[in-house]
Amino acid sequence: MSDTGKSSAVVIGASGGIGGALEAALVEEGAFACVHGFARSREGAQHIDLRDEASIAAAADHVAKGPPPALVIVATGLLHDGEHGPEKALRDLDAAWLAQVYAVNAIGPAMVAKHFLPIMPRGQRGVFAALSARVGSISDNRLGGWHGYRASKAALNMMIRTLAIEERRRNDRSIVVALHPGTVDTDLSRPFQGNVQPGRLFDAERAALQLLDVVEGLKIPDSGKLFDFQGEEVPF
Repeated sequence: MSDTGKSSAVVIGASGGIGGALEAALVEEGAFACVHGFARSREGAQHIDLRDEASIAAAADHVAKGPPPALVIVATGLLHDGEHGPEKALRDLDAAWLAQVYAVNAIGPAMVAKHFLPIMPRGQRGVFAALSARVGSISDNRLGGWHGYRASKAALNMMIRTLAIEERRRNDRSIVVALHPGTVDTDLSRPFQGNVQPGRLFDAERAALQLLDVVEGLKIPDSGKLFDFQGEEVPF
């Protein structure tokens, strides 16, 4: 990536499949002065929990001590756990589970933006990106189901749009986007890979490189939008 030698890159969710691959790819690329990887499972300065704003603030303070971040990627997401899966019908809705899904998929990235956007450099290109999903597109929803995941990603998409508008006032060269990585062979998608079309299931390393290519090609007018792994805009 251009103009990044004196800047840093940040990956939130670096212990996950896509996040780990993004961190590794950025380190191997060597374009940034340093690459920070944060995750809930990591300790010390690399620890972050999207449901704990204090840990997000601490991570931002840690990054702010070094080269300013010209790239921040939130590579997190919650679709299922050991007890809950995506809802197939209205009767499956559970308030506590919905709150967890919103906390990770929408509120957490918003808190990351709150603490990281202010430390990104002014007057130069910077990219803040969060992993969203095509199923979070309201206009593209023709199947229903997966209520909590769809709605939380739609909330994230709206947050990206509003953050982009405000961030442009601080830095008119800033780009704030949501990214749809496609179906990636990770723990998140593994129970649902049976219906994936041939050639549309990506390993994490390929997905990371595709996303970084999209980030590289983003222009200022792209801020506030959702793009898929091919760089095509997905309508909200």
